[in-house]
Amino acid sequence: MPSSHSATVSSLSTVTGLYFGFSSLPFLIVLIFTLITMFDAAGVRRNVGRQARILNKMLDEFYEKGEFKEGRLKELLGHTPVEVFAGAFLGIIIALLICAF
Repeated sequence: MPSSHSATVSSLSTVTGLYFGFSSLPFLIVLIFTLITMFDAAGVRRNVGRQARILNKMLDEFYEKGEFKEGRLKELLGHTPVEVFAGAFLGIIIALLICAF
């Protein structure tokens, strides 16, 4: 599934570029916001998922000994780079279609 975060911010960047120009200050500001959001969607959130996987493995070891009773953590929190780029592509296409009409 494409990243909805990437789709939203890339759509915002595309619309800003179309209305204000791709060499304008508003586009540059939105582009920086877009890149930060996409980096977060792909990197930081995926690392949290890796940490959850490790913690769940530790919980499994505790369960075997019968010493710890807590719920498991959600491991799939972030997006893969493919999902981020697919979301960005989808956002750009949607923005172009909406602005064309």
